[in-house]
Amino acid sequence: MRLLLDSFWRALAYCLMPRVMVLSLLPLVMLLVLSVSWGYFYWSPTQDWVRDMLASWQVLQSMMDWLQAHGAPELQSVMVQLVVIFAITPVLVVVSLLAVSLMMTPALVDLVVHRRFAHLALKRGGSVLTSLVWTLGSTVVALLAMLISLPLWVVPPLMFIVPPLIWGWLSYRVMVYDALVSHASREERLAIGRKHRGWLLLIGVLTGYLGALPSMVWASGALFAAAFLVLIPLAIWIYALVFAFTSLWFTHYSLAALEALRAETDTVVVGASMPLPTVVLADDQHPSPPSI
Repeated sequence: MRLLLDSFWRALAYCLMPRVMVLSLLPLVMLLVLSVSWGYFYWSPTQDWVRDMLASWQVLQSMMDWLQAHGAPELQSVMVQLVVIFAITPVLVVVSLLAVSLMMTPALVDLVVHRRFAHLALKRGGSVLTSLVWTLGSTVVALLAMLISLPLWVVPPLMFIVPPLIWGWLSYRVMVYDALVSHASREERLAIGRKHRGWLLLIGVLTGYLGALPSMVWASGALFAAAFLVLIPLAIWIYALVFAFTSLWFTHYSLAALEALRAETDTVVVGASMPLPTVVLADDQHPSPPSI
């Protein structure tokens, strides 16, 4: 619990740094293009498709007709827009996670390492290629889980449990790997996963719930349709900040766990990222190697 809270406050403080704020704008550019393109080409067709799908459900359509007859004539139109919004939200979350992983996470990890963990030795338990394969593979599994569990999302209790669990698992898989890929060996990474899996998954789930915050920006279907170009960039920027915070939280926790693991086995040593001390000698002294 101490490590969880310590890494949380550190991640929150790092999010206020100008460098992190600027980095959060990088995924915004890519996601802004994708979101505006989707809205321009597919907003109306998607609404039509959802409207036809809802009309094919006899029980739901009967309920909608009854509500419209009793003072809610625009309810179906608003519901169609809300269904589209909440259906596209998981896709934006996954794309945001990929963008953060590929564009922001390496820079954020370097920031944390430089400020706190420069003394950790580099064991390089992976590479950029393995990180990319790991991220893509985990994302495919998460997307399949989303598709399989989609019918559960209409059940009130499960709709608040299943998506954050999937997003939390994906965040845990991707960001812990990226945080440890340079400094931890494969054995160390697996050991940290076994020892801290519960806490790391909890971080993923909590940040998964934070990922739902942007939905509050465009929770009203009518307002969203009227202010599409304004609300989409704002929501995506919030996504980027949330995932930057997520990356920082996982990085602080994972590297601190690695430091503790090596301390337990007396393997915390000066790494290649930290130069050896220079000893200034008098003219009549012979140099001797510094002790490590």
